[in-house]
Amino acid sequence: MITRRGSSFPTTQAWISRLRKLMDGKMDGLVNHKYVVVIQEYPRERPTKTQGEQADPPQTAGTSWTLMYEASNLHETHRLTVSESTRPLDDQRPSGDPHKGAVGLETQYTELMVIKQDIKDELAKDGKTQERLEEEGTTMNCERVWTEHLFKRRPKSKTPFKIIVVSGVAGIGKTFLVQKIMSDWARGTQYQRFAFVFLFNFRELNLLNNEPQMSLTALIERHYKHLTHDKLIEILQKPESLLFILDGLEEYKHKLDFKDSHLCSRPDDEVPVHILVTSLVSQTLLKGCSVLITSRPTALESLDMERVDGFVEIVGFFPEQRLMYFKKFFGDADVGTKALQCMEGNIILYSMCVSPSYCWIICSALKSHFMTPEEERGAAPRTVTEIFVMFLHNILTNHRQEDEDQRRILISLGKMAYYGVDNRTHVFNKKQEMSTFGLQPVQSSSFLSGFLHRQSTLEHTTYTFYQFTLQEFMAACSFHLDPSGGVEELLKKRDSCKGGRFEIVTRFLAGLAWCPVLKMVEGILGEFEGTTTQRIQEWVKQKAKQALRGGDQSEALRVCHWLYETQNEEVIRDTTGKDLEMNFRSMTLSPPDCAVLASVISCCGELKELGLSGTPVTPKCIRRLTKGLTLVLCVLLSVCLSSLVSLLLHRLDSCVLTSACCSALSSVLSSPNSRLTYLNLDNNNLGDSGARQLSEGLRIKRGRGGVCESLVLCVLLSVCLSSLVSLLLHRLNSCGLTLACCSALSSVLSSPNSQLTALDVDDNNLGDSGAHQLSEGLRIKRGRGGVLDSCGLTSACCSALSSVLSSPNSQLTYLNLDNNNLGDLGAHQLSGGLRSDNCKLETLGPMTHFWDELELQVRSRNVRLRSLKHCMMTTWRQKSIRKRLWGLKGSSLWRIQTL
Repeated sequence: MITRRGSSFPTTQAWISRLRKLMDGKMDGLVNHKYVVVIQEYPRERPTKTQGEQADPPQTAGTSWTLMYEASNLHETHRLTVSESTRPLDDQRPSGDPHKGAVGLETQYTELMVIKQDIKDELAKDGKTQERLEEEGTTMNCERVWTEHLFKRRPKSKTPFKIIVVSGVAGIGKTFLVQKIMSDWARGTQYQRFAFVFLFNFRELNLLNNEPQMSLTALIERHYKHLTHDKLIEILQKPESLLFILDGLEEYKHKLDFKDSHLCSRPDDEVPVHILVTSLVSQTLLKGCSVLITSRPTALESLDMERVDGFVEIVGFFPEQRLMYFKKFFGDADVGTKALQCMEGNIILYSMCVSPSYCWIICSALKSHFMTPEEERGAAPRTVTEIFVMFLHNILTNHRQEDEDQRRILISLGKMAYYGVDNRTHVFNKKQEMSTFGLQPVQSSSFLSGFLHRQSTLEHTTYTFYQFTLQEFMAACSFHLDPSGGVEELLKKRDSCKGGRFEIVTRFLAGLAWCPVLKMVEGILGEFEGTTTQRIQEWVKQKAKQALRGGDQSEALRVCHWLYETQNEEVIRDTTGKDLEMNFRSMTLSPPDCAVLASVISCCGELKELGLSGTPVTPKCIRRLTKGLTLVLCVLLSVCLSSLVSLLLHRLDSCVLTSACCSALSSVLSSPNSRLTYLNLDNNNLGDSGARQLSEGLRIKRGRGGVCESLVLCVLLSVCLSSLVSLLLHRLNSCGLTLACCSALSSVLSSPNSQLTALDVDDNNLGDSGAHQLSEGLRIKRGRGGVLDSCGLTSACCSALSSVLSSPNSQLTYLNLDNNNLGDLGAHQLSGGLRSDNCKLETLGPMTHFWDELELQVRSRNVRLRSLKHCMMTTWRQKSIRKRLWGLKGSSLWRIQTL
């Protein structure tokens, strides 16, 4: 509340209303009264303070810094100015909506997810924090930081934080968060321990190049004309009551230098503006003031993070925030829920909803779609291109009655957009770019305001596209709209540019060339230029064929994104051709990348191999690959996803797979259309649970009268999943398997559909009990090879293994039991199986304790072994036995061909 000494007034908002009248000269005599502002925190649902967390000093008349300014209305004048500057936030209607009106910020605002991060690790961040959190299932364990608590005292801290860095990728809501803070402060609901808050945008600071030297007081006066120099000197005497917000570090053209010799200490010192910034952060200037800086992760290296007290990251909207945003945007909870559910079925578009700016674009595009009766509406958008085409269509429809040449304006706007992409610019000046591209006469047009955000200061007026991807889309549109647009120049630049600057523009070019919903826009603007569209189509096909059969993995992935945007199966089949091998080994693939691959591969007539070896594909990526496909085999090696093509799946090793992905893999294995012939899952931590899930998929019969002639044995080795091909399963070593998975593996081995020919489970802690269980499966069916090296076996399991060798059904021809503690007793028990007439064993792996028994069996003519694998024989006795065995070569006793 606001109190006058000895009396009371209503609220801060009421005071601001009266102040407005005062400034209009309609309230005389109020200026001489002295007021004390006592702020009461605006009630919201927030978690209670954790144990040890300290509250800020109470905002009372005795401690409020506002007392320092009670002799004037300067404090409230500043509040009013800030309040007016944040009014544009109160308009959240869809772009181009002719019925725009004031919408309460508190009603529309959806709280962003802001989490505490470790300052030391931040430089390694890649902007994919939320993706990792959702993938790991750790979103609930994040330390969330509410906006109003950014400067709160932390446990064991005597003073509140002073220097805060807020990081986040483009479009995630950093600037909106800053504006929300300014709005809350001006309305008196948050941050009331600060008497003055000053916001500076790095983008605007770039415009001060003509004045290389400037003092802090001059900089503040330049942006806040109501604050005179004398008053500023008084205000700056209490730096503890000041908050400086610096927004958009990534846009700043100057390098920040934190060397002590380059810092300043007095507000009237005239220095380069970037020195003012570093001096505020370093606390040599206005020591005790608070500073908040926003930045993309890529620009954090320019900061001295050692000087930062607190670091947080905006990770955007989690699923619950996305739903809340959609409901608020549509104004109807049911419609908003349906719209979001529509997006959830499309991983490409749904993943974009993490960003508030993309949420706004998508909701704006979908609004007319979902407001149309269901029986009259067309198909929902499937690609990013279609979303932006619908966004454009809504603006054109809402401004159709205006006396403006919309096509001409769009061409000019698109050319300016392309100029910005080409020159890495997304801030356009009224007197420069807007004039150069013929947009100055229509700069106040409501039609143009559907694309551009206008920002004016006392000296400059600048324009930016609401979203940088919107700028790239408009750039692509200009080439389709204007035959003289110079598309050949763009295509040449795209080929020579290595930084990916034109990648999204190219993706939109491809999408627009085949976009099925483009007819809506052409109905208003007229048809797109046919010659240009045809040239783009030819170029896309040519480049796609080259890339998919070339060796550039990154280019091949980019091409897949182009093809996905076309949503044209005929084009995709023609481009990919037959017997295509796609290699993305050792690349980083996101879930959207995997969804794109799944869509493109499902359209292929024939795909021989998809290489993903060494690629850290997550369970979510596995789900994306399997969704809508009948053949997706793995995260890290080779996978064929076609429903009509047999697959050689190999070298899925070292893919960071866990049991979480095995359910999806199992569903693929059991698909009636699966043609997988080989799968290598070596060195992945799938564990027992994963092995059991994979086993389920391998036991199920195939459709069309066939059977599953394949086995998935393990987390770490090889599996053949073809309905027509027998499987050699090997190299399941080091997969983290234990006794718990052996029962499931044994059931697969004994399955009447199993055609497993070899099993390698070495270096897994199966133990004797595990060997017993596996023996049951091996005794029933025709497994021809087994590797149980380093499995923790003792003589206790040898009787069971011997029974496998002597079983009439046994087809075991290879056995490796090295590095197990079998002892002489175990070797003696195994020899019984070797003597059996049913024993088919031809190759015996190295066994330290088997030499005496082997010599005995060879001399008694009871051994059919053709190969005895060499092992390290360190003792004189072992070497002696080997020498004696070798001496039998050529005799009638000798059958061993390899020793």
